[in-house]
Amino acid sequence: MPDKLHLLIPLAASPAPGCQQALQGLQLPQLERLLARLTPAGADAGEETDFSPPHERALARHLGLPASSAGTTPWAAWARADVPAGQACAWVTPCQWQVGADHVTMPDPQQLRLDEADSRALLAVLAPWFAQDGIGLEYDAPTRWLARGAALQGLATASLDRVVGRDVRAWMPDAAGARTLHRLHSEMQMLLYTHPWSDQRAARGLPAVNAFWLHGAGALAERPAPVALPEMPQALQQAALREDWSAWAAAWQQLDAGPVARLAAHVAAGGQARLTLCGERSALQWDTAPRSLRQRIQGLFGRQRLMDLREQL
Repeated sequence: MPDKLHLLIPLAASPAPGCQQALQGLQLPQLERLLARLTPAGADAGEETDFSPPHERALARHLGLPASSAGTTPWAAWARADVPAGQACAWVTPCQWQVGADHVTMPDPQQLRLDEADSRALLAVLAPWFAQDGIGLEYDAPTRWLARGAALQGLATASLDRVVGRDVRAWMPDAAGARTLHRLHSEMQMLLYTHPWSDQRAARGLPAVNAFWLHGAGALAERPAPVALPEMPQALQQAALREDWSAWAAAWQQLDAGPVARLAAHVAAGGQARLTLCGERSALQWDTAPRSLRQRIQGLFGRQRLMDLREQL
């Protein structure tokens, strides 16, 4: 039997005033058509302050990983097949912290224009400092390195999706339980401030890299059985991070005409499917499970609109 199709949509709604205004006139006929044929399959209620956003929790459950709101899903251990069971690891993302009078914000690390050569050179600069605390660093991608070490076991870390464009101080791990990480942050900022690597970047007109973000920490007791990944469009999320709500509304209309319409047609033809809508706080899920008579009647005569669901997300 083929896998059930799963469409998982991050940032389907946001409590931001701009998003609420964009929702007022948003028409999504294919989403309404799809919801009329699906059965509610539960909610994952959370808070905007959770270290793990709802879409990451939903993806973790889909994959058979621990789906904690506290930021303890071992994403790095899952993504790398060469990480043995029980070994604690994490992702390290080089980034920039912009220090203001009353805030410290992190722009999207993808804006740093960090290529593989620069990233590897920076890793060589920082690796000895991490090694002093028993943490090994390995290159994975320009803005993502793999860290391994016992200090990463059980460490609760905030997702990059929570931190980009926001004040990082609200998302730092608890100082009492992450003294090593806090000290490394301070050391890296002082080191990079005057390091020749940073001077060379500045001479080339490239953005400064003066910090790092550690995320996806933990260990896997055993690797879950592989499953097909859900379709997980990023357009809404990217527009929301920029707070460009007109682009967000346009992205929703494209999703409605594309992935949502295809899933609705699949369900109408008798196919099995799951839909997960995620906001800043919570997630709602629907499935092609059998519906009660009351649910079938509601599907015929009632409409579920995103506008009506926004408070639950």
